[in-house]
Amino acid sequence: MRLNLNLLERLFIIFLILNSLFAICFLGGALWSAEKNTAILMDSYNGTNASVISEQIPGYQVVPLSDTTDGASLFDKLNDGTPLKEYKVTRSLSFAQTPFSFDKETFSSLVYTMRFPPEDIAITYRLGLFLVQFWTLFHILFIAECILLLLEIIRGARSNRNILRPLSDMTRQAQDLTSRISTSSPHEQSKHLRQLTGTISNIDATKLDQRLPVDEAQRELKDLAGAINNMLTRIDEAYRAQVRFVSDASHELRTPIAVIQGYANLLDRWGKNNQETMQEAIDAIKGESSSMKDLIEQLLFLARGDNETLQLYPEDFSASEMLEEIIKETIMINPTHTLQLKMQSDVFLKNADRQLIKQALRILIDNSIKYTPQNSEIAISLSREDGTARICVQDNGIGIDPESLPHIFDRFYRSDESRARKTGGSGLGLSIMKWIIDRHGGSIEVVSRKGIGTKTSILLPAKDQD
Repeated sequence: MRLNLNLLERLFIIFLILNSLFAICFLGGALWSAEKNTAILMDSYNGTNASVISEQIPGYQVVPLSDTTDGASLFDKLNDGTPLKEYKVTRSLSFAQTPFSFDKETFSSLVYTMRFPPEDIAITYRLGLFLVQFWTLFHILFIAECILLLLEIIRGARSNRNILRPLSDMTRQAQDLTSRISTSSPHEQSKHLRQLTGTISNIDATKLDQRLPVDEAQRELKDLAGAINNMLTRIDEAYRAQVRFVSDASHELRTPIAVIQGYANLLDRWGKNNQETMQEAIDAIKGESSSMKDLIEQLLFLARGDNETLQLYPEDFSASEMLEEIIKETIMINPTHTLQLKMQSDVFLKNADRQLIKQALRILIDNSIKYTPQNSEIAISLSREDGTARICVQDNGIGIDPESLPHIFDRFYRSDESRARKTGGSGLGLSIMKWIIDRHGGSIEVVSRKGIGTKTSILLPAKDQD
């Protein structure tokens, strides 16, 4: 109804403006014609009999100035642009019939008066006689516009119903689900709430991959449908990622818990009086507890990052000093690999959290050490390129196959499960590194070939050099 009323209002305003312009042009043409004929009369007026002169053009009358009545003044300031510009003249419009009413007789009495004070005369023109000739035309125009308004209201109502029907269906389905949610049990409420996510396009609660269809007759809703479908795609991806994340986290935690439980049972049965069995169980429990602690810390890190609750402490610092510090610490822990550092010049990182950047680089270097044979060299380089610091870590390890390369930053993803169990790790390190780099406005480039090695480049904003 509101759409129809708005449409009616717009059409009414358009018709009003067009009618006003038509009336102004129509009346202006009549007045211009009156001025032109009056100029002809005045050119032939030389004090001769007024009635004789006025009979030359029907509808005009020459009268003494004292016999005229005042009316609405017109064109006094525009005299130089009229056919009477050579005369001193005042003009007015008045109705001979009083009181005024909107009827044919009243408009027929409309008089246009042109006064010439120097000649002490006035020439009147029965403008109403000219307007009455078009009285029927105005009625026809008015009736035609009313019919157009009525037809447009009917057509607009039908079109609006067709356009809004999908939205009405969505609203009705959502209201139906809401009423069912309010009267259902907690278990059913959970089910209905999941269904409410996809109700706008009749999406099943257990299948978020359905989308809202919009045919050619609903062109106006295509953009809306596209936005809704994109939203549903993101919801579907987020839901699947959450399910996968919970499943992978449960799987990763289940293994150390099972190991701890197994050795606890071993201690309970035979380890109380067997020193060797007791020490083996203690070492295994300590190792699995440490692994589980690291996994939980990584999970908490990612959870705080996803919730935007992880506090960053940005500062400008030397990337060169940080890399030298990381290499020194890494060699102390793992002396079986050679770390070669190459720097063009000292590079400072801009507005970066030193501890988080250090953590990301440690993850990258540790990952290279895991998959590189012992006594091999890992090359680390630092350079500056157009306001960007580039940190590269290149190894000659086992490399990454092309199928796995796009997924290496996915949480819990490991290209080779057997090799992952051998080298350890939870599959969260590269995900944490990517989150840190993304949060600092940087990017990661990875080039790898199976059996040859991997080169990983981290690009971060660099501080302008003085």
